[in-house]
Amino acid sequence: MVRSGAVVNYLEGEVEREDAGPDKVPGRLLVEIRVPSDFDRLHVADPLRPCRFGPDTGVMRRSAFVVALAGIASLVCGCGSSVDDPASAACPRPPATIGAPRTSGDHLEAAVHFTCSGSRLAGTLYLPPSNGRHAAVVWLHGSGEEPRLSYGPLVASYVGDGIAFFSYDKRGVGESEGKCCPDVYGHFNLVTADAVGAVAAVRRSPQIDPNRVGFLGASAAGWVAPRAAEASKHVAFLALASPGVLQHSIVANFEQFAGGSESTKPRPSEAAIAKKFAEWKRDASGFDPRPYLERLDIPALWLIGGGDRNIPPVQSVAALRSLKRERGKDWTIIVFPGAGHGLFDSPPTDPRAAPLAEAWVRRHVRG
Repeated sequence: MVRSGAVVNYLEGEVEREDAGPDKVPGRLLVEIRVPSDFDRLHVADPLRPCRFGPDTGVMRRSAFVVALAGIASLVCGCGSSVDDPASAACPRPPATIGAPRTSGDHLEAAVHFTCSGSRLAGTLYLPPSNGRHAAVVWLHGSGEEPRLSYGPLVASYVGDGIAFFSYDKRGVGESEGKCCPDVYGHFNLVTADAVGAVAAVRRSPQIDPNRVGFLGASAAGWVAPRAAEASKHVAFLALASPGVLQHSIVANFEQFAGGSESTKPRPSEAAIAKKFAEWKRDASGFDPRPYLERLDIPALWLIGGGDRNIPPVQSVAALRSLKRERGKDWTIIVFPGAGHGLFDSPPTDPRAAPLAEAWVRRHVRG
């Protein structure tokens, strides 16, 4: 466990355990940050599991991740063609309105509305109180019904460092129109278009530097961010925790095999996972992010828990490292040994993840 006020050196590769021996984990120095006194509250819940917000604080509370049997069937067999998720969905230049920023405590807030694929989506742009144009992160939702993030510790950690934070109600949730949620069934056309539209809307704000806008997210956002970045052409970076980076049916099969985050059973051995993985890969179906990952040409941070039960960590890391090596990617890949899926969860499976992500983003937007 990292103590409040401690200075932590993060290395690319595996993050060193506190009880590790004298030999250091090899890798280049990534960042050095002082862990804030409230680091244990710098989190968001796993976007694969629906969550509820506190009425005032914006701190997410856990609830169990439940997937309909029909959804699982569609993920594994590639069925679910009746899901309303048109391949033509796109939102490069959405009609958008941005309200005048209003003071709210130690920051500013502006209401944002933008229309994608016939649905008007609503969100909040949280801004630092200082003058000038700011870099911004756009929060990418995971699968299922997700409202915008309210102003809690995660958002405040960015805004406090001069970085604006935009979060919107997913289509069909909160104040946003439309029907949620095709992504539960492994379909990502609409959610990707909405992410592209969100970037376009934020870039129009006079308080935002349009050349320093990136994605921040977790879990199923891994299937959205690379594709949305390519479609947008205006995404400067992305930082993701516990991302889906393998073909969708592989991840769905792994989650069933490993039991998911809520499982109390022993986690399958890596040998058992590797054996099953060969079968899953042979019969893989559904959305495959690899072509978008191959073409991704912006800096990216990938945080993965070594004990994840929702995505296969060993195989996910191997895929990312292979692409980084073969194509010379400006990617930082960090593994937290033994940590589960909820790196941004409440409580987090590793409390170093959220501060690390914020420090990485800060370093990249400041050049």
